[in-house]
Amino acid sequence: MKVEKDKVVVMTYELTVDGQVVDKVSKEEPFDYIQGEHILIPRLEEEIEGKEPGDSFECVISPADGYGEYDLKLVFDIPKDAFLDEKSGKIREDLLQVGNYVPMLNSSGQVCRGMVVEVKEEKVTMDFNPPMAGKSMHFKGEIIAVRDATEKELSEGLHGEFLPAGEGHCHGNCGGCHGGCGGGHDHGESEGCCGGHEHGESEGCCGSHEGKKGGCCCGE
Repeated sequence: MKVEKDKVVVMTYELTVDGQVVDKVSKEEPFDYIQGEHILIPRLEEEIEGKEPGDSFECVISPADGYGEYDLKLVFDIPKDAFLDEKSGKIREDLLQVGNYVPMLNSSGQVCRGMVVEVKEEKVTMDFNPPMAGKSMHFKGEIIAVRDATEKELSEGLHGEFLPAGEGHCHGNCGGCHGGCGGGHDHGESEGCCGGHEHGESEGCCGSHEGKKGGCCCGE
């Protein structure tokens, strides 16, 4: 069976950025997703389309086809009181560690994640660029299995990721409430790797990545 729209694809992959392997999924904990449901970056889906179990793939995705170029406009200061814990009335100093990714709401009520760049006396410099912005991503991997998605999977997602918030379930591989991009393993602060689904406090790096350019994610 070939990889095409509405097929469940199980695969391994290795992601290299700037000469370093930043994410890897093995046959023991493979990555699975539904082709054509905007889980992967379009360019990666194109590369995998038509392949069969046992086929390998390899491609380099440019910033233009991935997360866009790095945008300095997405780095700005936010008042420190934006990190105030309403219950305790204190600033969440535990969040304000350089390198931390913090989920915040923008003026439209959407959740965006930014990285703490610098903590000042009254302000915090945040970077809302996707971690892979401006990066070329080198993927290589193998298709392990392909099957038809069920009607339930097409309507709810492979792991419940299409269900309303709170109704899905966290299941090993990507999607669902925690997403990720391989077999549920944590990839630290890199952006996940194959899906638009989130990765803990980071963002997925190979997928549909909503808000590719991000826009100003908070402090507007």
